[in-house]
Amino acid sequence: MKTPIGRLAPSPTGVLHLGNARSFLLAWLDIRARNGHLLMRIEDLDGPRIRAGAEQAALEDLRWMGLDWDGDILRQSERLPVYRSALDQLLASKRAYSCICSRKDVELAASAPHAGEEGTLYPGTCVGRYENFAAAVAASPAARQPNVRFQCAAGDTTFEDRFHGVTTYNVAEQLGDFVIWKRAQEAAYQLAVVVDDAASGVTEVLRGNDLLSSAARQLQLYAALDLAAPTFAHVPLILGADGRRLAKRHGDTSLRTLREQGLEAQQLIGWLAWQSGLQDSPAACTAQQLAAAFDLAQVPEAPVIWRGSFSA
Repeated sequence: MKTPIGRLAPSPTGVLHLGNARSFLLAWLDIRARNGHLLMRIEDLDGPRIRAGAEQAALEDLRWMGLDWDGDILRQSERLPVYRSALDQLLASKRAYSCICSRKDVELAASAPHAGEEGTLYPGTCVGRYENFAAAVAASPAARQPNVRFQCAAGDTTFEDRFHGVTTYNVAEQLGDFVIWKRAQEAAYQLAVVVDDAASGVTEVLRGNDLLSSAARQLQLYAALDLAAPTFAHVPLILGADGRRLAKRHGDTSLRTLREQGLEAQQLIGWLAWQSGLQDSPAACTAQQLAAAFDLAQVPEAPVIWRGSFSA
């Protein structure tokens, strides 16, 4: 049987919180339980949002949790030429095109379709409009750099998610053509993730279910670039008692703050294990103690609810 290869991929745009901790713990357990290979990737392409010291803080938090990884750390900010090569391939095959539309342009477009799950769908204004990148720059207000969008294939994209089962999206109709290269001259998330996972030989991706639709987008990119795609598992998030994603209104759930308040790593792991169906109580334990018996099928389908306490 082929050795599974997974990855942890924090983004240094802020501190790690309880939700991140759960997703990273489950991703770590899923690979370690099968004696797989686990990589570390820093997703540091979102230039203006990158915070000084956030990478080091995230790595310290993960080590504090007892989560390790194999090999050297890969940083996306050091791989722009690789992403550019993939972009050129998509442009050459006419699966990508320059787009001068601003977010406001998209929202105001008279022909814009109904809103999708992430806002107004891109109406395709710039499809086939410019002969090349230079023509798009010349047509753009103040000759600003255009974005580059991926042109989605028509029809359904269906995949077997290890947690959700058979999942289908009509990417073109439900999600729309999406940005893969930003006007700041860096790869967007969807393109960078696909290129990196393929280059690293990643076979398993476990992450939060807020990224379920991203799997459909990414599968279209894998196909367009003729790359082997991994299998996906999208686990429920941690929500506040109001049923909404964790935010400041639910209190400070950053690992750094919880650590400063005296939370022990084994206490956190025990609570996460209990909430994830891996043990019958929030008794303190280590990630290593959970690995031998871990089975993704034990994880409940319902989201975890944070009520402000690590006790039962």
